[in-house]
Amino acid sequence: MNRCSWVGKEAIYQQYHDTEWGVPVYDSELLFQHLLLDGVQAGLSWITILKKRENYREIFYQFDANKMAKMSNKNLEKILKNPAIIRNRLKVYGFRKNALAYLEISKKQSFSNFLWAFVDGQPTINHWKAHSEIPTNDDVSLAMSKALKKAGFTFVGTTICYAFMEAVGMINNHTTDCFRYVTDLGNKES
Repeated sequence: MNRCSWVGKEAIYQQYHDTEWGVPVYDSELLFQHLLLDGVQAGLSWITILKKRENYREIFYQFDANKMAKMSNKNLEKILKNPAIIRNRLKVYGFRKNALAYLEISKKQSFSNFLWAFVDGQPTINHWKAHSEIPTNDDVSLAMSKALKKAGFTFVGTTICYAFMEAVGMINNHTTDCFRYVTDLGNKES
């Protein structure tokens, strides 16, 4: 079975690729979770975050934005001592900041609608033959990054936004030799 070349040999990585990566996600809370975890990945490998994902869910109230927004500095300082996650002060404090920004957007519209508007509500299907052809960002990820930063988010640079869009199926970047590659979902192509 051929997979995208970035997938390692570990079962957790293969399962993530085979069942999650590139599958369109429309649930606002799941999109929020993905965005947070992609932000944590900055400067690290995705497998590192994937192995700690359940720890993040437990520590951050299953990514309940209302609870996260109310976390005190004392709570966050305690979390920074927990080896079950990446103990980066800016990233840990960024979770609270992002929860507050998420709640503000949610007062006006669903977070899902806000994000999916950047791709006109439909996944973009690409036809890359090799992983080396895939960009790390584009005009859409730049626009998303700017909008998220303006809304108060942190750790949402253009490269993070591009990786996020790939993960949640806004961009389908399975390479043409991958068994998950699709040629048409009835959606736009780029």
